[in-house]
Amino acid sequence: MANQLQFENSPYLKQHAHNPVHWMPWGEEALKKAQEENKLIIVSIGYSACHWCHVMERESFENEVIAQTMNKLYVPIKIDREERPDIDQVYMTAVQLMTNAGGWPLNCICLPDGRPIYGGTYFKAHDWQNVLIQIARMWEEQPQVTLEYADKLTRGIQQSERLPINTIPDQYHITDLSDIVEPWKELFDQKDGGYHRSPKFPLPNNWLFLLRYAVLAQDIEILNHVHFSLQKIASGGIYDHVGGGFARYSVDSEWHIPHFEKMLYDNGQLISLYAEAYQQQANPLYKRVVEETIAWAKREMLAPNNGFYSALDADSEGVEGKFYSFDLSEIQSVLGDDADLFISYFNITASGNWEHENTNVLKCAIDADDMAKEAGYQDEEWEMYLQSIKKKLFDYREKRIHPGLDHKQLTTWNALLLKGLIDAYRVFDKQEYLDLALKNADFIREQLVLEDNSMLHQPRDTNRSIPGFLDDYAFTIEAFITLYEATFEEKWLSRAKALTDKAIELFYDSEEKTFFYSASTAEKLIARKSEIMDNVIPSSTSTLCRQLKKIGLLLDNESYTTISDQIFANVFPQMKTYGSAYSNWAILLLEELYGCNEIALTGKDALAFRKELDQHYIPNKIVLGGTKSSLPLLLNRQDLKSKAYLCRNKTCSLPQNTIAELIKIIE
Repeated sequence: MANQLQFENSPYLKQHAHNPVHWMPWGEEALKKAQEENKLIIVSIGYSACHWCHVMERESFENEVIAQTMNKLYVPIKIDREERPDIDQVYMTAVQLMTNAGGWPLNCICLPDGRPIYGGTYFKAHDWQNVLIQIARMWEEQPQVTLEYADKLTRGIQQSERLPINTIPDQYHITDLSDIVEPWKELFDQKDGGYHRSPKFPLPNNWLFLLRYAVLAQDIEILNHVHFSLQKIASGGIYDHVGGGFARYSVDSEWHIPHFEKMLYDNGQLISLYAEAYQQQANPLYKRVVEETIAWAKREMLAPNNGFYSALDADSEGVEGKFYSFDLSEIQSVLGDDADLFISYFNITASGNWEHENTNVLKCAIDADDMAKEAGYQDEEWEMYLQSIKKKLFDYREKRIHPGLDHKQLTTWNALLLKGLIDAYRVFDKQEYLDLALKNADFIREQLVLEDNSMLHQPRDTNRSIPGFLDDYAFTIEAFITLYEATFEEKWLSRAKALTDKAIELFYDSEEKTFFYSASTAEKLIARKSEIMDNVIPSSTSTLCRQLKKIGLLLDNESYTTISDQIFANVFPQMKTYGSAYSNWAILLLEELYGCNEIALTGKDALAFRKELDQHYIPNKIVLGGTKSSLPLLLNRQDLKSKAYLCRNKTCSLPQNTIAELIKIIE
């Protein structure tokens, strides 16, 4: 008998529909059942591409004995964290407070009213069964103890990431940046790139800040480490050298063996990062990575409605990484006379280069392309040859059983991929990237933005309509502003402003001077949380604050910048504690200290000027332009003769006739 998850649309929830556990989706029915029967609730949270979620399902949730215990003593609720990140935030905070650790699968045992009393991540079957029995016994025999603990823990959840309201300082100082960056440098792994740790996550926003900081502060040591790290990541097995795209993280310190799931949010950000890194230092590897990753997204993640799907699983045929690995004989058979060169290029051995015997995860040395010179190839000739080899391996691999696809279309993740496409278009000037971006922007506008400018978290389905969270607004606003800067079509800026106004209405608390993650109109959970710290995805609050500064400059409207300035002042004292967790805030600090170059391009050649401008790396800029505009910086500058203006702090330069002249006054 299938449980209630059979009626859900989430692939992750459907995967559990035939468990013997009587899973219910989160909702009024399940919560009411727990209250009426005075039963504890199991809140079990995961996502479809999560390897250890699948392991715990096989070991525990398909176990008849354990299922009987769960069904008898609890109301079991399954949640897809990507559908309900607000619920995930609350219970993840609970587990972190209880255990000083977190991750997925996330399993929380809660009182009938939803307040947590116990939790953890992955449990072995025997341990999980013991936990279930012990907690149920405590609830039966010592309910007062559990109620008191729930009170204390819930207060902790409600207070986490709540910040005092600080006075906005008259100015920030360069030493503030040094205080953040100097301890950060101690984490650098000089041997393998990134940080001294394993597993290793790419953390795109960290490297984006460090790249911009290194250029603006003229810090060659950090600049070299950023490029070294990007080359190591792109050369490792975390990058799919055959099909393009990045896995979520590597389990080792060398970026070699990935946890093989591919997430849209990682790849959208990494497209942006590698495009910007190429703009600063034109490494052909970066261009290759961007082109191949966009090709992957278009080929494997794009839906007929021009929205992008969420993720690909790590497993196929029940084996992690089976789809992506090769043995030596396969390479020899597929590549024939070309095999020897590429066995060396991809570090392939007969015994294998990871834990699964005789199989290899492809990786390169960061100077692997030097083999081309040694073999007598010119750069363009080598690139064509390499692509032909990859095509042979790709065609062979395509015959295998593919990893599962999570077909959810999430607003935030689509916005991140949209921005990646626009950034790549601006750096590489490929019209196909802009065409794809415009189609995806229309998907967001048509299916995820409602008539009153409120947003959905994903397109409506037959079960429910999930209202948008703060990150859905923040990243869509960012993408639409970026689209305006690429096209000078003001409708995108107008749409960004409309979403900004709605976000302030729904999420901003003028008394606490903060944005909450869930809207004031959303379902009430045991805590309403703010999202402050940056993670693999920058926080929704830091992202929106950066966009408030941008839109305030573009529209010359201080009401937006005032909100951003106050929230930044509240966060600022936290930044020196651990810079990596505040990297997007640190970009905001960079812009405060080094200023923002407001570049106005006018006349019939404004777009041509923009393309020429984008051949230069200017990390702290906004660009606006066109021949017809109501924007303050473009008023009274509407003649057809093309000019470029540099404005800073409400003061503009004399008109410049060429981009070369503009660059001189920027430098």
